[in-house]
This record gives sequence, structure tokens and C-alpha cells, in this order.
Amino acid sequence: MTPGFTGGTLDRADALRHDPVALAAKLDGNARVLALDGLMPEVTADGLLAWTSLAAVPEGAETILLGLDGAGRAHVVVVPPAGTEGTAPAMRSPALMAVLAALQPGEAATYAAARSLLDWHARHRFCARCGSTTHPFRAGWGRQCDACGTEHFPRVDPVVIMIAEHDGRALLGRGKGWPEGRYSALAGFLEPAESIEEAVAREIHEEAGVRVGNVRYVASQPWPFPSSLMIACIGEAEDDAITLDTNELEDAMWVPRDMVRAVLAGEPGPFLPPPPYAIAHTLLTVWANS
Repeated sequence: MTPGFTGGTLDRADALRHDPVALAAKLDGNARVLALDGLMPEVTADGLLAWTSLAAVPEGAETILLGLDGAGRAHVVVVPPAGTEGTAPAMRSPALMAVLAALQPGEAATYAAARSLLDWHARHRFCARCGSTTHPFRAGWGRQCDACGTEHFPRVDPVVIMIAEHDGRALLGRGKGWPEGRYSALAGFLEPAESIEEAVAREIHEEAGVRVGNVRYVASQPWPFPSSLMIACIGEAEDDAITLDTNELEDAMWVPRDMVRAVLAGEPGPFLPPPPYAIAHTLLTVWANS
């Protein structure tokens, strides 16, 4: 299965990031600009991202090179000026989730890159070392301090997302404020000096009191809220006793494989599954069909 936010079709064209002259030549009348309303993507009737031309971009505006298509056309996104609406990171919304669910495969990958980079630029207009202003370089894939010259680059935060399995059942949890009936895999950020396997075991035990071993990797997914890498895993539980951390979860339960399979197929069941573009959906599908 192909997880959501993957399968992008643009060539990231790393060489152009290091060649300002060649990049400038690509930013011609054929270049395409991602159409956004704040951070909300504009989408065509057939589920594709909408694009405009550079002619509508104000002179001197900061742009980020998203990549080149098969015809060699540059695709960029415009960084909103500091202090204007749209520069602050936007939270997920039901409207945005509905748009993402309707996008054709691969389109969400382009949007994910654009959204994560725009969010990063909004957060890094000042140098973390000396506090001075920064400016974009390397085609928008970095910012450099105007005073001390320190170079800053976008970072990705690794997150483990996992289920524990025991006696043909999967452990699912429910977060506070989730849509009614929604259950999904547990998740948490990796901490410094921690392996993926250790993070999986720690998070499951912290949130549900279940100890696991024999952790195995399933798949990964970029998650642009703001810029995470979701690492999907399955861990074998030593027992099925749940001790819930109510600061983390509202509820947790064990669900048999046949029930997970039925719910994913659209049949009624005791929980609402995660949406198809979420890696948790991929994880549950892989497990249910194993």
C-alpha cells in the first residue's frame, strides 16, 4: 500500500538549489505557482492541485522551489510576507481534511512539502543563534542569518505510530477531542538518544500500560502538521492488561482482526477507523490482512 502524502511526481531538482543562475532561468513564463488560500490548497474538480503563473507574484516575493515536472517546468510556492495573514502556522481543520481526502494520489505529497516548508519559514525568520533576521537561500530550502551567517535548514520530527498485538487483537486508542467513535493507533515523538523500537515500547507502556517486545517496522509517511515523519510499527504485547494514562488517551481497547478488517471495509463496528490518507489506516490494513 502507498501511504498518504507519498508518491509525489515532482523532481526535487537538488542541483538547482545550488545554482542561482540556472534557477533564475527556470523561473520563466512556464513556471507554475501553487494556488493557496492561506495554507488551504485550491483544488480542481478532478482532484488536482490548482496552479497559477509567476505573473501574479509580487516582485521581490520569496519563493520555494518544489521541483520540476516531466516537461522541466519549475513548480514553486510563494512565502507570504512577514506580518501578513497566512504566515502563522495554521491548525488542521475538518475542511482541510476533506480537501486532502479528495486529492488524487501523489498530489497530497506536493502539498505536504509546500505546507511544511511554508510553516518552517514562518517560524524561522530570526536566527536561533543570535536573534537577527534571516533570508532564504538554496531555492527556499534554507535560511541564512543576516548577521552571523548561520545557516538553518528545515528539520523533520520523527514520530512512532504503532499498534500492540495480542492473541489476534490490536490495541487501539482514542484521543481527547477526536470525532465521535474514532479510534486509531497510538503515537508519540521519539526522544533524544532513543531508537525507534525503544520509542514504540515506551509510548505504548506510558499511554496504555502494556509492555511490548519484538517491534517490527511497517511503513512511513510524511505528516505536514507541521513537519513530522510518521514511522508505523507493530509490537507484540506481553499481556493484554490496560492501564490507561488519561492525560494521553480518553480510552483504549483491544479489537479482533476480523472486526478491524470489517470496519476498514466500511461495515458497522465498535469504532470509526482513521481516514485513508493517515498512516494509521495503512498500518491497520496491513495488520488486518496479515
